[in-house]
Amino acid sequence: MRIKELYLGLWIGITLGLSKANLAFAQQRPYTLSGFVTDGASARPLAGVLVSVRNQHMRTRPDGYYRLEVPADTALPVAYTLSGYQNQEIVLRLLSDCQHHVMLNVQTKELKEVVVKSASVRASESVQMSGLSVPIEQVKAMPTLLGEKDVIKALQLLPGVQKGSEGSTGLYVRGGGPDQNLVLLDDIPVYHTSHVFGFFSLFNGDAIESVDLTKGGFPARFGGRLSSVIELKARDGDREKFHGEGGIGLISSRMTLEGPIAKGKSSFLISARRTYADLLLNLIQSGASDQNGYFYDLNLKTTFDISLVIPFL
Repeated sequence: MRIKELYLGLWIGITLGLSKANLAFAQQRPYTLSGFVTDGASARPLAGVLVSVRNQHMRTRPDGYYRLEVPADTALPVAYTLSGYQNQEIVLRLLSDCQHHVMLNVQTKELKEVVVKSASVRASESVQMSGLSVPIEQVKAMPTLLGEKDVIKALQLLPGVQKGSEGSTGLYVRGGGPDQNLVLLDDIPVYHTSHVFGFFSLFNGDAIESVDLTKGGFPARFGGRLSSVIELKARDGDREKFHGEGGIGLISSRMTLEGPIAKGKSSFLISARRTYADLLLNLIQSGASDQNGYFYDLNLKTTFDISLVIPFL
């Protein structure tokens, strides 16, 4: 009797030991996670979906199928990612091999509206083939005669323009004489354009903003001119702050002041020149003389904004 009980106990112990070993082996064996990934709207298979579980990554086949080995009895996050679709992440705890099918929805992004504006193309009313402009910065950078920058002498360097006698400010444009040029300062005709026997032009470079030369094909508003049209525009004063500049030359000095009258709405500019060549002539000459070798000029410009588009000069 005791032998039977001994065999029975031994059999039960072996059976329990094998059961525990099988259970431990089953717990250590990884399970298989597989399934298909499809489009949520059309149900078509999605290829190339990235399936991620911890450090394992794989992409679905062309038929949307995927298969991964995952640890058993562990809560694992599984992520499904594909460009253009909303990402999906779930947490699975596998107790056996499992199939999990996933449907991904298309990711929509709302963009801000794009407004395209275009101005109508206006036909050119006139074609100006012979117009040239001289930037005032270029005039200031040129070598000066006795310390005075000269806007008229700058025009003598342009093609089609020939200077007159040495040192004079006369212009011969395409064969025409100096008296056949129309000179305008802010649309006002100027008939005498030089100082000191023609050595200096009438225009103070500190007060000029732009210089335009038209050598042919003049618009009708200029009338019948034979040679050229020279348009000069006086500079507006600074509408924000007061400041000034000046210079001392060999035979003349100049000073320019500008600033706002009503800040942001109106301005003034005063520019003056005066030569002291007469003082030198008096030292050289003896007795009374009719020679008058000095000049002075004064430029004054005020600007008022009557409206946003109409200035008053």
